[in-house]
Amino acid sequence: MEYGLAYLKNKLMLKAQRVITRYGFYEMKNLTFDFGISSPPDLRYWNACVGWCAKGVDALNDRLAFRKFKNDVFGLDEILNMNNRDTLLPSATLGALIASCSFIYVSEDETGFPRLQVIDGANATGTIDPITGMLTEGYAVLERNELGAPVLEAYFTKDFTAYYKAGELVDWRENKAPYPLLVPVIYRPDAVRPFGHSRISRACMSLTGSALRTIKRSEISAEFYSFPQKWVTGLDQSAEQMDNWKAAMSAMMRFDVNQDGQDHVKVGQFGQQSMAPHLDQLRMFASLFAGETGLTLDDLGFPSANPSSAEAIKAAHENLRLAVKAAHNSFGVGLLNACFLAACVRDNFKYSRQQLYSTTPQWYPAFPADASMLGAIGDAIGKIATNYPNYMDEEKIFELTGI
Repeated sequence: MEYGLAYLKNKLMLKAQRVITRYGFYEMKNLTFDFGISSPPDLRYWNACVGWCAKGVDALNDRLAFRKFKNDVFGLDEILNMNNRDTLLPSATLGALIASCSFIYVSEDETGFPRLQVIDGANATGTIDPITGMLTEGYAVLERNELGAPVLEAYFTKDFTAYYKAGELVDWRENKAPYPLLVPVIYRPDAVRPFGHSRISRACMSLTGSALRTIKRSEISAEFYSFPQKWVTGLDQSAEQMDNWKAAMSAMMRFDVNQDGQDHVKVGQFGQQSMAPHLDQLRMFASLFAGETGLTLDDLGFPSANPSSAEAIKAAHENLRLAVKAAHNSFGVGLLNACFLAACVRDNFKYSRQQLYSTTPQWYPAFPADASMLGAIGDAIGKIATNYPNYMDEEKIFELTGI
């Protein structure tokens, strides 16, 4: 069932703001709500920055390394190599981790060879077939002006691709593939959310806001830590009143004797504030964020006392390794679908999706083998080869060990 261009435009307008919000957290441009209790008026709108959300996304994306397609009967690796795979794939997976979904737009160059372009989730949408992971129809903004208004738009169906400029139809091209030439690359889809989940969850955004407020309070407290507050009693009632914050931060204050001519003025100093509560609170939020994203406190800037071994580092990142494995499964489907449609465009033939049942994406392991692991792998391979001489070939070793 096709809903039409107007429906997809409205859908993108409703969803784009969520994507823009998460990109704001990734780029550390998010604004944090101030409770208005401890901040002086001049610092009410000052915002700190913390890169935890970016670290949570990059720590996973940097471990996603695509190797090749196994049983590549349609020459899909060639299509990727001709489309700058080293930048195309990281860009697609990064956008999917931030926005839960990014899109690969398939078109033709001047020679008729398929061209792949990544479009972020704030500029494309569609209706999805949950069985194949393909779109039944799609819409994308291919170009915007300096004010952010759409200039060039595209509407995708299984029969044609229509291009609109300033709202007017300017081009119409027959579709050479059996599905729309806009393919979603989705992170962790499920039955409730077929377009997946963002790596920057609501918990991540909430914890980041709490950490930013802690940093802001610690910056304010650091001024009093460096220059403790002072107090004075016995002033004459007619003495000039000082602004609260000016008096608190002034380096020199003048006091005259009171009206009876006797010096009863007493000046003292409050105890110096401690920065430890702020550090402890920030560490608490870092622990919660690390548990949410599968990272460790070392990854978030709280190094441990003793350096960990390679085995300890891998064990500490077990949740991250499982997240990488889940990302391999979901991203592999989108990548395979995009290359399948590109092969249809290249050969000008509508292949059946079932013809790719034996073609599977292969990824490099999340944690490369170190020296000790190589020794254990070599010993295990030698023992297996002794009992099963024809079993351990190059592909089988890679499937078992990742090398």
